[in-house]
Amino acid sequence: MDCLPHSVSHLKQCITGELYGQALETAGADTQASAVVPSSSVLVPLWTSPDDGSPHLILNKRSHKVRQPGDLCFPGGGSELPLDDMIARALQLSGSPLTQWPYWRAWRRRSRQDGDDMALLLATGLRESLEEMNLSPFGVDFLGPLPAQQLVMFDRQIQPMAVWLDSEQHFKTNWEVERIITIPLRDLLDSQNYRTYQIVYSPEVAARLGTPSQEFPAFRFEDNDSVEILWGVTFRIVRSFLKLVFKYNMPPLDVLPLAEGTLGMEYYTGTP
Repeated sequence: MDCLPHSVSHLKQCITGELYGQALETAGADTQASAVVPSSSVLVPLWTSPDDGSPHLILNKRSHKVRQPGDLCFPGGGSELPLDDMIARALQLSGSPLTQWPYWRAWRRRSRQDGDDMALLLATGLRESLEEMNLSPFGVDFLGPLPAQQLVMFDRQIQPMAVWLDSEQHFKTNWEVERIITIPLRDLLDSQNYRTYQIVYSPEVAARLGTPSQEFPAFRFEDNDSVEILWGVTFRIVRSFLKLVFKYNMPPLDVLPLAEGTLGMEYYTGTP
């Protein structure tokens, strides 16, 4: 909480420093045998909201034409080669969001492969974000990587990459995105907004998972006239970000109010 200053430059500096420290710890703990580079990445976009002038986190609400319909997520996806390789090479040129990252030279000095991996993951996130929500790569400051996360219901590991956006972005969603949602950081640091999310599965999903229901930590947010629930891997990314940067820990599940939901097989397939 101490790291949420009035100055945007101070906030960005704080986030960048904390994420770099975490990245060094993670890289130091990995061995050549155990280190796995994710093949997917997401951007974790922040900006100063033009509506209230405070820092917000930006998410997409997935459309019903894709898997995990209705979920809140960050823009991103799997690497597409050779396109993302070409973008990654461009990101290693002077003046790019990656080379303007204060720790780029130090990270690159660790090993050429570390630098190439970072460039490819950022390239993937930027390309996917341009496709999904028209996020301009020219209005981006790279803040650093967050810990990689493993999806629970799908066999995939993703790498979150935090960025700060220019307020002049002109978002436009594609068919994968129902709408764009922004959440004030101050709301994410308010313990009253957290819930225990109880999901009741359809018979088909219950048979697949071996349980009729499960409980997950979640964040409840009222956006205009709708109520949104942030849960799953996106919630874990946000929780990791809040803990690393602001030293914030959400309340334990057993003291949180209950929010209820249902989940059927369309979660795995989307609706044609």
